[in-house]
Amino acid sequence: MRIHGFDYRQVPVADGVTLSTAVGGSGPPVVLLHGFPQTHLMWRHVAADLAADHTVICPDLRGYGASSKPAGDAAYAKRVMAADVVALAGALGHERFALAGHDRGALVAIRAGLDHPGAVTHLASLDVLPTLDMWDVLHGTTAAVGFHLYLMAQPAGLPETLIGAAPDAFFGYFLDLWTRDPGAIPGRVREAYLAACRDAVPSIVADYRASAGVDVEHDLADRAAGATLRMPVSVLQQDWGAALGFDAAARWRAWAPDLVHATVSCGHFMAEEAPAEVVQAIRALLAR
Repeated sequence: MRIHGFDYRQVPVADGVTLSTAVGGSGPPVVLLHGFPQTHLMWRHVAADLAADHTVICPDLRGYGASSKPAGDAAYAKRVMAADVVALAGALGHERFALAGHDRGALVAIRAGLDHPGAVTHLASLDVLPTLDMWDVLHGTTAAVGFHLYLMAQPAGLPETLIGAAPDAFFGYFLDLWTRDPGAIPGRVREAYLAACRDAVPSIVADYRASAGVDVEHDLADRAAGATLRMPVSVLQQDWGAALGFDAAARWRAWAPDLVHATVSCGHFMAEEAPAEVVQAIRALLAR
């Protein structure tokens, strides 16, 4: 499946790695990074709106969709994936760009903002906490909501075997559980997501395993150094703080001094469930 009206290309971003990328519109560049267990298609509504006056760039992250799937956990450090994004934008002629990410894509976006502040002009995050904070707030029985984080953090072999034995049941569980509007992800889109995931179990697990290892190390180093996101940041998320007992805005503010934080009433897949609200938030961010 494709986003209507967008051109598709395979863009080299690193040795042996290309990102399958949809590009549409014209004007100031905005890069949109998808989450789990999705592909760039999750942005189809938001991208179409923003393309009226922006150049919109929607890649499949490395390890997902039609992009390259290199082997090894180190290949999925968010620092490496963030470098992909900067290289992608540069290859398309954009040295500076706005960046929005959902879920896994938001973690990549945060790392890009920390590592490449001269490239990222604005940053939007949808329904995620920075990696270090994510692990900090999960405890007790409330951590059951993140069982997949712990499963995929296990050493290579076990999670790949378990998930690979029933990939549709595993990935479909999240598509069904995390949406409050079943109609937001039509059957043909759901099947496209599942088909993409079936072919990407090892790389998806490696992405998550990196978030329990090297990504935490990078966040700890940044926290110790007092590093922050220097650009305007907007965060949209469900009210996870109320559900799990923490102050989400305060957690975010420690990383992003120039912050607008808002909660939404839809489910996790907000770019598909509430695209107008997401577009409004991104456009407000770009106006700051």
